[in-house]
Amino acid sequence: MNAINRSEQVEATEGETDLTAVSEVEAGIRDFVRNDIAYLRRPSVVANAEPLEPNNEAAVNSVNSLIQRVAGTSLAEIEKLIGELEGLRDLLHAEGQRVQREISGYAQLSQAAMKSTRMIADNVTQWKRAADGLRNG
Repeated sequence: MNAINRSEQVEATEGETDLTAVSEVEAGIRDFVRNDIAYLRRPSVVANAEPLEPNNEAAVNSVNSLIQRVAGTSLAEIEKLIGELEGLRDLLHAEGQRVQREISGYAQLSQAAMKSTRMIADNVTQWKRAADGLRNG
């Protein structure tokens, strides 16, 4: 039983290390996505630019606004999907641990059943020998 507890501790430590590594990778991906599209959120500054005509400026502002809305929606969807994936990862991790506990319980029950079967078989063998001794004696 001590071996099972030690292996569970080792598995728990490995699981925590895996979760930490996964969290770090996810944070890196989030930072990359945010930095990659951050330029879409900032107004562009062009050096020595000539002032645009009001119609052209309105068109540029309209396009910038559209890009910001599309990018914002995409980011929100990506964040939502990342949250859902994290939830699924946590669920799968919890289910994996539950299955390991069930397998461990099954193994212990199986060993107990084998021991009981051996004891019963030994007792039946002893009774059979005793009965054979009475018949012959």
